[in-house]
Amino acid sequence: MDPQQTPTAVKSLKWSGWTDRGKVRPHNEDAFLGLQFDSKEVYRLGKLGESTTSRTDFAFAVSDGMGGAQAGEFASKIAVEKITTLLPHMFHQSAIGLESGFSDGLAELFDQIHKALVYVGQSYEECSGMETTLSLCWFTPEWMYFGHIGDSRIYYLSAKEDRIKQLSHDDTHVGWLFRSGKINEREARCHPRRNLLQKALGGGNQFVDPQVGAVGYEVGDCFLLCTDGLVGGLSNDRLTDGLRSPSPIAPDANVARRLVEQSVEMDGSDNTTALVIQVA
Repeated sequence: MDPQQTPTAVKSLKWSGWTDRGKVRPHNEDAFLGLQFDSKEVYRLGKLGESTTSRTDFAFAVSDGMGGAQAGEFASKIAVEKITTLLPHMFHQSAIGLESGFSDGLAELFDQIHKALVYVGQSYEECSGMETTLSLCWFTPEWMYFGHIGDSRIYYLSAKEDRIKQLSHDDTHVGWLFRSGKINEREARCHPRRNLLQKALGGGNQFVDPQVGAVGYEVGDCFLLCTDGLVGGLSNDRLTDGLRSPSPIAPDANVARRLVEQSVEMDGSDNTTALVIQVA
């Protein structure tokens, strides 16, 4: 959708988040974040909640860290913490109309996180080479702006569609093969090289070139942010079913927890994290 068009205004967002280290990994190197913020204040959100979009913006993010010892945990946590300090400074842009500058703003945010990770990695031996993926969704009253790098994912389930759509591109050769139609979803999920990243934040990566985009959202739409552990156990059809039934807008339903538990039961070979945001 063209950011110059005006989609239907929304009243509130309902969100749920959950993470699990899975059945194999000794540590959980995933992290997730929910923020409510304006130009002056920022609030960390709990795992389950609801709020209006009339006066403040919202941001949700997931990251999947990589590195020796516990460096992966540090990398993912540094990424989400930097969002907490950097993103509110961009709020003024959204207040005056972010459409023309959101790409540059999100690119700068990713670059700052990358530089912070490189600095820590070079300063402490135990953090040398640490990297992380990052998938970020920023909700203004009418638009969701996103930035992404790595193989965590951002999905969009429109109220008008029957199947979930992946907004983010996996920064892997296998992801390219799938987008090019050379392999199908099942082959991509089972490919032995599916986790070999071509892009990430930190480590030895010299350049940061995140994917950025925008979606005009309406009441009934749903967004899912997740690390690759979730899709290791659940196909796109299973994700769609999990978001549609039971209803994600039930006030006490932690949809993200249900998806994570289902995925860990089916697979569980990796850390598994999900964030679900429902437009209500």
